Amino acid sequence: MARLQFYVLVRTLAGVGAAFGVVASVIMLVDFVELSRTVGGRSDIDFFKLVELVMLKSPSVMLTLLPFVFLFGAMGAFVALNRRSELVAMRAAGVSAWRFVAPAALAAFVVGVLTVAALNPLAARLNAAFEDERAAMGQNPGSRTELWLRQAREGEQIVIHARRHETQGEQIRLQGVSMFVQRPGPKGQVDFSRRIDADQAILMPGYWRLLHVREIAPGAASVRSEQLSVPSTLDRRTAMEKFVAPGAVGFWDLPHTIRAAELAGYSSAPYRLRLQQLYAMPLLLAAMSVLAAVFSLRLSRLGDLARLAIAGVALGFAVFFLNQFCGALGASEEAPPFVAAWATPLLALLAGLTVLCYTEDG
Repeated sequence: MARLQFYVLVRTLAGVGAAFGVVASVIMLVDFVELSRTVGGRSDIDFFKLVELVMLKSPSVMLTLLPFVFLFGAMGAFVALNRRSELVAMRAAGVSAWRFVAPAALAAFVVGVLTVAALNPLAARLNAAFEDERAAMGQNPGSRTELWLRQAREGEQIVIHARRHETQGEQIRLQGVSMFVQRPGPKGQVDFSRRIDADQAILMPGYWRLLHVREIAPGAASVRSEQLSVPSTLDRRTAMEKFVAPGAVGFWDLPHTIRAAELAGYSSAPYRLRLQQLYAMPLLLAAMSVLAAVFSLRLSRLGDLARLAIAGVALGFAVFFLNQFCGALGASEEAPPFVAAWATPLLALLAGLTVLCYTEDG
């Protein structure tokens, strides 16, 4: 029986691999066409640069569509086994459907864990590199505009205003800078601590380097200095984008991003929702595998197999859109992030197990 289960598992993984190849090819083709339309007309963008941009952008989209990959892949594998009458032979030998559905669901769960722990951070870094490349392409190096920033760390908030700013590669240079340092009080109020004015501020790794500085504290005389270092929790991307989109933050960086957003006074609901969605991804992939089996196990000689497969695909789309709808509720804080992230995977898994119980055990 172990050998039989291993055979079904290999066939399922082969189907998932084929589905992943098809979905990845379609995504990369669409991204290539879209990038060709938007930036392909520039003289400094050649074919190889477009391919590089596609390779940076596509992985994050592929991971978003991973539930569909498992649905289509597992369904294709079980339908193929059914058409070759291999399922008939298994059942004639007394093998319950649970014995060959369980390995597929377990494999999906394990792949989901590996995806969250390893592939998601990699895709997030590649997506961040893509956003940097796109921002550099659309940037006017001579542009100088007013800028407001806010950063926070434990026990301190800093509001930063600059009359002009420049971005050169990984460096941010601010002109005419005013920093308002505040400390949260014991009753939730914000107490003004000091003000720092500088002719120029340069964002370095972990700190701001201020030049020609004047520092003023309440009830004290101003203090002037040529240079001053102020600790910073920002980098080039988070400084210019305030806080990046939740999908661009890797799994291991999400707890830090949540805390940084809360300290800075921003809403952390989208990041907390994203973290819970990643926690729930292995369960969602396992649920998709169970649903694929439910709609593919009907014996082909009984008919309606194609109709059941189409119904399974439609149900997969319904699960995907329900998950997106719950995510929108969680991001807008209309529903708790835990409920919004886990409701769809649990509902899909319970529905699949229920139908499989009625089909297999009556």
